[in-house]
Amino acid sequence: MRIITTTDELAAFSRDLRATPYAAVDTEFMRERTYWPVLCLIQAAAQGVEGIVDPMAEGLDLSPFLEFLSDRNVVKVFHAARQDVEIFHLKMGATPSPIFDSQIAAMACGFGDQIGYEPLMRGLLGARIDKGSRFTDWSRRPLSNAQLTYALSDVTHLRDAYPLLLERLKVDGRGEWIEEEMAALADPALYRVMPEKAFERLRLRGVRPNEVGIVVKLAEWREREAQARDIPRGRVLKDETIFELARLKPKSAEDLARARSIPEGFERSRAGGMILEMIRAGATMKRSDLPSIEEEDSPRAAAPPDVVDLLRVLLKRQCEKHDVAPRLIASAADIEAIAVNDGADVPAMRGWRRRIFGDLALKLKRGEIAMKLTNGEVDLVESR
Repeated sequence: MRIITTTDELAAFSRDLRATPYAAVDTEFMRERTYWPVLCLIQAAAQGVEGIVDPMAEGLDLSPFLEFLSDRNVVKVFHAARQDVEIFHLKMGATPSPIFDSQIAAMACGFGDQIGYEPLMRGLLGARIDKGSRFTDWSRRPLSNAQLTYALSDVTHLRDAYPLLLERLKVDGRGEWIEEEMAALADPALYRVMPEKAFERLRLRGVRPNEVGIVVKLAEWREREAQARDIPRGRVLKDETIFELARLKPKSAEDLARARSIPEGFERSRAGGMILEMIRAGATMKRSDLPSIEEEDSPRAAAPPDVVDLLRVLLKRQCEKHDVAPRLIASAADIEAIAVNDGADVPAMRGWRRRIFGDLALKLKRGEIAMKLTNGEVDLVESR
């Protein structure tokens, strides 16, 4: 097994990878006790090349591998890529390119919604993967042979599965179906951590207009504090505490101490002072400076339940007909939006999704088609 622990070894390994048309890549990381993910292991495999990189090895410079990730002549193949891509974005300030996510591709090939790595490899290759090392502390050294073997199998099987998925997409003419998803996954904006947008992580329905600014400022402060201290957000301030403080609007340390979720003595700390400062800043924000939370979370026209149910049946029927995962065509939010508005601006009403489902959904709403059971299966019939 090729274990890379020096920069020279990594440079040679990266050159080998760059000489191939595609390479499978995976990472092992820890982030339970930190804000930023701690990269513990990198695995990569291409035709005739496979190895494990130890990014925690003393003196190892990851630059050669990051250059490989930027090489547009080599497709980087991941499974459920988002967290892996996020880690590399943090390291290189850009996303690996081009990328291919086998989980997304599998959705277009009839393997269901968000299929896991092990069942996908079993379905494509008949591979049996020993998951005994799955839940392990990858930051501890030395790693056992069992751990290293498990880690490497995550990319060797993926390397072998990639051409099979690619061929299925080609034969079925479904390359277009996943292009939009892959492009979204490679968009650097997806991985930019912007504290001023941290409020978007919170469930804001029910927040009163005079609480919005406080929620925004407290969420922003929490994000900056978690980043600076490299600890999880919840250890700085819990979500429920943000909402409680937005309701109470404490003006002094004494007021802050009365909040149920504030521990004794916290009100006199530096963090307590900063929280009061954020509350004051949020409470005085101009309405024009507030994000459109109220508009986004205001009550919308309720989607007629019967229409939603009909559209769900239609979606299921179309997905079974085309052997594609429902999640790839339309989300629950898409269905509800279409039920309310024929001109809904949702993915299901654009491109190939509209051809497969969106146009039929509108015809069903207008009564131009109907559904009936034929030999126990849902069929479509013209109603005019």
